[in-house]
Parts: sequence; structure tokens; C-alpha cells
Amino acid sequence: MRLSLFQADAEPGAPHRNLDRLERAAAAATGRGSVLLVGPEMGLTGYAIGAEAVRALAEPADGPMAARVAEMARHHGIALLYGYPERGANGAVYNAAQLIGSDGRSRLNQRKAHLYGNLDRGSFAPGGDAFPTAEVGGVRVGVAICYDVEFPELVRRHALAGVDVLLVPTALMAPYEVVATTIIPARAFENGIFVAYANRCGQEGKLHYCGLSSVAAPDGSVLARAGDGETLLTVDLDPALRRVGTHLADRRPDLYGAVSSAPGKGGS
Repeated sequence: MRLSLFQADAEPGAPHRNLDRLERAAAAATGRGSVLLVGPEMGLTGYAIGAEAVRALAEPADGPMAARVAEMARHHGIALLYGYPERGANGAVYNAAQLIGSDGRSRLNQRKAHLYGNLDRGSFAPGGDAFPTAEVGGVRVGVAICYDVEFPELVRRHALAGVDVLLVPTALMAPYEVVATTIIPARAFENGIFVAYANRCGQEGKLHYCGLSSVAAPDGSVLARAGDGETLLTVDLDPALRRVGTHLADRRPDLYGAVSSAPGKGGS
């Protein structure tokens, strides 16, 4: 399977221009033979744009932004994962990412579960207990959004569900480069999966996005890593690298009950 990561800046509050940028990347990725293009967190609208702007730009999962992405997916013959603010049926707004297949049909929609500081909590509701998977290019994929990948329990849940490739649209800022350089390869190795980490770049308000988008393999190696500028990173995933570790087989779930207990309830 060949996939591309679009490490991109985004124009705050300008979804039409950001969709144009995504379409150019889709055309380029298709030209490279990729079957999937992964964009960054909130890549269609900007991320640190404030609660008022987020609410004004939020759309349902089948809204105009989704329709435009579906059109470009069909036209270029490539699956697309993009980040956007989703307005739920209950009126709440979620930090979401949707995967559209090359036929223009939605394959999955994931809502960010772990909200990062006031930046997220001031604008979004947390996603619930729903972690769908889909097949793209003959492999099973799941999605974790930015901060979510920093929680080992959530990534392990994906691995136990049979995910081969975890797609992570993110908006990682300095000085947290350790997530890109250390945590991402560790998550891949300890779960025996590929992790495709698509970050933002550039400046947005006070945030400086650090780039460093990468694809980590199940053996913990980094197959490719971007610098700090706008990049289309393309990688071939070798199925022979899957599940090389022993961690999943050697788990002891009977020992882990305290992991999901409230703080202070797990014993000593």
C-alpha cells in the first residue's frame, strides 16, 4: 500500500482555499501512485481559530466540505482523510476527521476523544465510545486525532481491533517535538502496527507547528519523516513488517484493571 501525508499550513477560516490546497495535494499524490492521502488536524478550517469561528464553520459530516472532498476523491481516484469541525445532530461541535473512499463514499468519521487544554475544551465536545475502522488499499485503518495518540490505551484498542495502519491527523506545536520523534515510533512498535502521523506546519496565532510528519513501522523504524515546511510525504507500507513484535500475544489483561480506574483507586 502506498500512502501520502500532506504536511500543510492552513489559512484560518478559509475552507474553500484550504480545499483547493487539498485538491492539489490529492492530484500530486495520485500522480505518485498513492491510494490514500492523509491531511492534518482541522486542516480545512484552521485549528487555533477560536470557539466562535469554529462554531460558525462547523458542518455535519455530510455537509458542503464533505461533498467537495467526495468530488475530488472520485475525480482523482484516491481515498482522503481530512480534519474539520463537525456539528453533531445534538448541536455539539467536535474536532473530527473523516475518511472518504476513492468512490466518494464516507468510510468512517472519527471524533477526537481526548481534548487538549483550553484550546480544545473551549471549542469542542469530546468524542464518545466509537472507534470505527475501514479498509483502504487492502489494509485495515483506524483514526486517532492528535492528542489521542499520546494515550497508549487508545492505540492498543485500535491494535486489538485489527487495525494495520493508524492514521493520525495532528496539529503538534513546538516545544512538543518529542511526540513526533519518540512517541510515534514507540506506539507503532508496542502495538505491531504502522502509524502515519500527518502534522501541520507554519504559524497560527501564537502556535508554531513543528512539522515532522512521519510514518513509523511495526518494528519501530521510521520509514520517512518530513522537515518543518509544507511537504507531501509518500511511503510504501510493506506488509512483511506487520506484527513483528510479541507484545499483543504476551499481554496479561488480568493485571491491567487499575489502568482504567479513577486516579487513586488503582491501589499501590
